[in-house]
Amino acid sequence: MMTDHRQHAPAAARNRDPILTVLREVLPRAGTVLEIASGSGEHILHFAQAMPDLVFQPSDPSPEARQSIAAWAAESGLANLRPPLVLDAAAPPWPIAAANAVLCINMIHISPWAATEGLMRGAAALLPPGAPLYLYGPYRRAGAPTAPSNEEFDRSLRSRDPAWGLRDLEAVAALAAAAGFAGPAVTEMPANNLSVVFRRA
Repeated sequence: MMTDHRQHAPAAARNRDPILTVLREVLPRAGTVLEIASGSGEHILHFAQAMPDLVFQPSDPSPEARQSIAAWAAESGLANLRPPLVLDAAAPPWPIAAANAVLCINMIHISPWAATEGLMRGAAALLPPGAPLYLYGPYRRAGAPTAPSNEEFDRSLRSRDPAWGLRDLEAVAALAAAAGFAGPAVTEMPANNLSVVFRRA
């Protein structure tokens, strides 16, 4: 019997359409879209199905995640969904020379800060002026109360790994600015998440 390597992330089914709505406004009409930390591969599969004029390049440092991504891609038969790259955001150089957009969904709070630093450096090196870096996930924001569910999530993350946890949007934006990105365009999303778009200056 064949082993099915496809992983299922329940959150992906819930948030993929709200994210897609934002991406339709943000992504270029053509070119290559690199996803950092593709996880199960369900997001990038959904986006590739919805936007056939773009080429989608998944990546993940985890062998299990890459197996899942490859299994979803094989089942879909999509010509615009590439095989996953071995890529750790914190570890340069990245194994891709250029991209027209970079996506990173639900990574920043479930990784050490060094991964976010690497994400900004790597995306800045790949993207042409005006190109988007799209981030999605929960954040803390100065002057805005954090939802109780997000505070509980933050405590849960830090108990699993002290290097994880919700990040301050202002700190992420400062890191992006230092790497050569303009200020963030922020869209409120369901379940107390944010879509955050930085464009290469």
